Amino acid sequence: MPKRMRRTRGARLPYGTLVVAATAALLATLVTPADARPGPAPRESRPVHSYADAVRESVWVDTGLDGDADGRTDRVAVDIVRPREPAAAGRKVPVIMDASPYYACCGRGNEGQTKTYDAEGDPVRFPLFYDNFFVPRGYAFVAVDLAGTSRSDGCDDVGGRSDVQSAKAVVDWLNGRARGYTSRTGETAARATTWSTGNVGMIGKSWDGTIANGVAATGVEGLKTIVPIGAISSWYDYFHSQGAPLYNANPSWLSEYVNSPEAQARCGAVQDRVAAGTPYSGDRTAAWTERDHVRNAGKVKASVFVVHGQQDLNVRAKQFGQWWDALAAHGVERKIWLSQTGHVDPFDYRRADWVRTLHRWFDHYLLGYDNGIDREPVADIERAPDRWTTDRQWPPRATGTTTLRPAPGTAAGPGVLGRAPAAPGSTAAFTDDPGLGELDWAAGIDRATPEKAGFVTRPLSRDLRISGSSKVTVTATPTTVTAHLSAVLVDLGPDTIRDYGAPGEGITTLTDRTCWGASTPGDSACFKETEARTADVGHTVLSRGWADLGTWADPGKERPLTPGKAYTMTLDLAATDHVVPAGHRLALIVGGTDKDLLDPPSTTPTLTLDLARTWAKVPLVGGAEAFGRATSGPYPAVTPPPAAVPSLSGAVPPAGATGPRLPGPGAVR
Repeated sequence: MPKRMRRTRGARLPYGTLVVAATAALLATLVTPADARPGPAPRESRPVHSYADAVRESVWVDTGLDGDADGRTDRVAVDIVRPREPAAAGRKVPVIMDASPYYACCGRGNEGQTKTYDAEGDPVRFPLFYDNFFVPRGYAFVAVDLAGTSRSDGCDDVGGRSDVQSAKAVVDWLNGRARGYTSRTGETAARATTWSTGNVGMIGKSWDGTIANGVAATGVEGLKTIVPIGAISSWYDYFHSQGAPLYNANPSWLSEYVNSPEAQARCGAVQDRVAAGTPYSGDRTAAWTERDHVRNAGKVKASVFVVHGQQDLNVRAKQFGQWWDALAAHGVERKIWLSQTGHVDPFDYRRADWVRTLHRWFDHYLLGYDNGIDREPVADIERAPDRWTTDRQWPPRATGTTTLRPAPGTAAGPGVLGRAPAAPGSTAAFTDDPGLGELDWAAGIDRATPEKAGFVTRPLSRDLRISGSSKVTVTATPTTVTAHLSAVLVDLGPDTIRDYGAPGEGITTLTDRTCWGASTPGDSACFKETEARTADVGHTVLSRGWADLGTWADPGKERPLTPGKAYTMTLDLAATDHVVPAGHRLALIVGGTDKDLLDPPSTTPTLTLDLARTWAKVPLVGGAEAFGRATSGPYPAVTPPPAAVPSLSGAVPPAGATGPRLPGPGAVR
């Protein structure tokens, strides 16, 4: 495996302290003159501009839409902070932009920061560190309120045309192609071309990153790069999985959640349209197609830096996997970080490396500096808490899709997972139990339990790496007219992992702060530090997929099943990169309702699998040959994992014991 990357941390400061500079260690890297360093040094932007004297202003950009049907086109609020010195010297700067519905209702970042304003309505605090760090280095930071949220007109439509156009119009305005005004209702024009180069990089976590994906998928000119963090690529797949409903499977409540109080009073018709167009049944409609960015990956002109938690049970890993594959098919320049966390920003699990990498990324794609980041390994992957490896390509070039087949076992307990097909007529049956889920199934893998069908390899003699997206094809005969299916891949063996099921989803927030840029009395660059929150587990679910068997013939429409009839369908499993260590076993489990992750069907079916017509296609590094080597030879001893780092907030049962913590309303944050 590639060499381990060392994690560094900023200096610790007492709670609430405001500082102007970043930590001494970071400044030593970023500020030291090039001629004082040994050997050649790449160009990089440096903190030479005053953050305290920066221009802070608000502009309202016309989207060209009238979402609230008030007879005038909607204007979205755009809060800007940019260095004063370049404009005074007649120079222009690039823009880092975060378009969000959360700036007023809910806040951004681990500390839930909202935007604040002075008595005249001018912006004072911009959430997160982007402004503090990048404005002194010659960038503008732009925070956009989506239509219907905070100080913007219109109505939020949860990922639809209004959401995407809210941000695209700002990119157009920054390039002189759209109209902006100095007030929400006035007619005094505001122009960005006097200070903006037109080069824009969009960034954001969750809904914000989803907007970045959507704007990039329009092919808008001037958008040079996007950094989607834990972002959605298809809203259908956020609320459904191949026809099966996930969570509260209609997005209209999200609109009410983020809309401003005045928008809530005027946007009922928009919410009704969203609800009507996105049925709970899981049928694919025009509204879902409008919110599918994967289909437009071929229009993307920007580079894409994908960041995602592999155990994100909010914006699940399928979202990044299908987006990554579609971008790859169209030759889009891209980079990826995959952590062991849930829905967490990299600033809160790999802070120093993240700031340094993001700095170099924006310098290259927005300032045009040849700093080599485009020639470095594409993928950074967290193998264990705070231990990372890199790959030149992702998935690695040696990855090959390998067909693994379930078969009956030789004794009571699980079946066998291997390369040989089951004999014709071999079957396995289970009865849907909505009270149990993937962690229950994995814990009971070695017992014959009625709610799942499980199949395991022998203990591996070598490490086996899974890298990419798997598919599981099942042939199942139901006893009722409706049935839901779940398929999971599990690493059976002891490990210490980030506790993605606990509060924090793999991190613990500390009280000390580190500082990343310049501060003002109203906008601190100092943020609470974190550390990995870990759990000792006996098994790890590494990939999941769900489906409504009623969509077997048409993925866009559910149909009633005929009891006693066999149906064949393929479940798409989430992308992953996971090494199953020597001594562990790999398991495939097929069940019905995955508790807390999948809504149950209207009936309680028993399903019988035809094992001769059931298989998994798994992307293995080294392909079938690697699987053959790993499932032959002597059994190695299994080394127990090191003790987990105790949580500062007290003992919490690991996710493996309590089950994953699921998001509530507004969880897409």
